[in-house]
Amino acid sequence: MYKNKKVVVVLPAYNAAATLKKTLDEVPMSIVDEIILCDDASKDNTVELAKELGINHIIVHTINKGYGGNQKSLYNKALEVGADIIIMLHPDYQYTPKLIPTMVNIIGEGLYDVVLGSRILGKGALKGGMPMYKYIANRFLTAAQNLLINYKLSEYHTGYRAFGRNVLEQINYNANSDDFVFDNQMLSQIVYKGIDIAEVTCPTKYFKEASSINFKRSTIYGLGVLNVSFRHFFAKMGIINPEIYR
Repeated sequence: MYKNKKVVVVLPAYNAAATLKKTLDEVPMSIVDEIILCDDASKDNTVELAKELGINHIIVHTINKGYGGNQKSLYNKALEVGADIIIMLHPDYQYTPKLIPTMVNIIGEGLYDVVLGSRILGKGALKGGMPMYKYIANRFLTAAQNLLINYKLSEYHTGYRAFGRNVLEQINYNANSDDFVFDNQMLSQIVYKGIDIAEVTCPTKYFKEASSINFKRSTIYGLGVLNVSFRHFFAKMGIINPEIYR
């Protein structure tokens, strides 16, 4: 625990057997109380390995529900087990678990209710091997999002996030997409509610086993991000009233 606050790490897993142990080895269990893994119908032995490694809670999707659907199951379970601080960490070892104490400290001390591990602050993204086309797309989409939702972040596309319990209880994340755009909808909901977001510099690694979507899926994701941002803008103007902001 951190100052009597229960800390829970949630792992959205899909074919993560090759990197799961390496990720868990760096999770600081001195402050983390429980770990929840949701396996989204992996084709490898992720579930069996998770059991061997002693993960507290393992959720198994027998049908692939998508990245967003995976997170919904994780956050619902985290709230169910009484988590006060929830850290979403990819088990593909792309993001270092060594930042967990910093993220927990920021939320636990009441400074911010949301913390993002940013690959863009500093030079972590390109240095870590982010493909140039993804870097350029990240920069373009982030600029458009900052303009449309009237906020300022270095990036909206990191998969390394920490939330206070009150954040998950305030936003209707279960109404979001089951696909990759879930992440952006969630940040849009957070900004819409007036919740402030902190960012910390996060080194990242791109390698064969790290999760990554191809160019076609990246294009679909980019269009989805712009759609979320425009809908946020029109909702703030009172023109529309999407379910995700209710």
